[in-house]
Amino acid sequence: MSNINLEPTELSRRLEKDDTEAPFVLDVRNEDDYEEWRIDGSTNVPIYDELLAYDYSTLEEHVDELPKDTEIAVVCVAGITSARAAEFLREHGFDATSVADGMNGWGRVHRQYDVDAADGVVQIVRPGTGCVSYLAHDGDEAVVVDPSQYVDRYLNAVDERDLEIVGVADSHAHADHVSGARRLAGELDVPYYLHGDDAGALENVTELTDGETISVGDRDLEVRYTPGHTPGSVAFRFGDALLSGDTLFLGSVGRPDLEDGAEEAVREAAGQLFDSLERLTDLEDETVVLPGHFSDESIRPLATELGDLRAETANELLSYVADGDEDAFVETIVESLADEPANYNEIKQINWGKEQPGGDVEALELGPNNCAAN
Repeated sequence: MSNINLEPTELSRRLEKDDTEAPFVLDVRNEDDYEEWRIDGSTNVPIYDELLAYDYSTLEEHVDELPKDTEIAVVCVAGITSARAAEFLREHGFDATSVADGMNGWGRVHRQYDVDAADGVVQIVRPGTGCVSYLAHDGDEAVVVDPSQYVDRYLNAVDERDLEIVGVADSHAHADHVSGARRLAGELDVPYYLHGDDAGALENVTELTDGETISVGDRDLEVRYTPGHTPGSVAFRFGDALLSGDTLFLGSVGRPDLEDGAEEAVREAAGQLFDSLERLTDLEDETVVLPGHFSDESIRPLATELGDLRAETANELLSYVADGDEDAFVETIVESLADEPANYNEIKQINWGKEQPGGDVEALELGPNNCAAN
């Protein structure tokens, strides 16, 4: 049998492989927690409270439904009740492991991908949160875009490639995760780039403007101002790549209601977003779109040529932009907004520099990603 603990990073790697290597993921959290946020393809047996009390009766009732010839990776909140369930299953002849740190650990996983279709771009994906960040590099220099609060992941990534970070940028003031950009830039004494309309109370910000460039080796990272998701949203053009931030996703666009949820304000911001998307979709068909978030897309790295994205029907909102139908675009957004990201007001206050992160800063961003408009 395998070791009883399975690291979340290893689980993520194996879930991307073929079926012979992927484990059966058994989630033992309560049903409400599972329905809100879960690992794709997992199965829920809601026995969390029972396991806390060392009650295995319901789990025993389900053992005949579990695979005997596949490793079972049990996940809970923090790895405590899952360890109890895994031990019980091992005693009953199953190859069972417990996902270390549970869903808390899953939310901290970062995976790196070199983007073959975009020279000089490394994509860093957080499968548990849907967040995506980037290294744009040339020669021995790199700029980090939209880093998470786990800045060591980016320091490790550049060390592995013998790169030096010369700047750190946020495409906007994030509402779904705590940005590590200011901390990373401060530790390395390099510029922190952000558009002024999203700077809030921040100090030591190098404010971005439309059309300016950030030097990376012998290349330039070009700023495209794309308001709508936030007043100061930007995208970055790097050769054939478009780091589209939260303006354009592969299956949707950024929601425009997290600054002001009043319907009139949402409609105004949605109109700005429509204009921004028109600007971005005027780029060449061969432009490789690299989004700041994903939902259920399984391709890695997350990259699609703009021409293919326009031709597909998966992004309904983008089709309205292609047709020039701003009214349908705005109405669809207003009618289909989902729940806001968890703790988004507190996260934005931190990212604006109006509050200092506390001891629960990691827990703030755990949960489903709800930055898309629909």
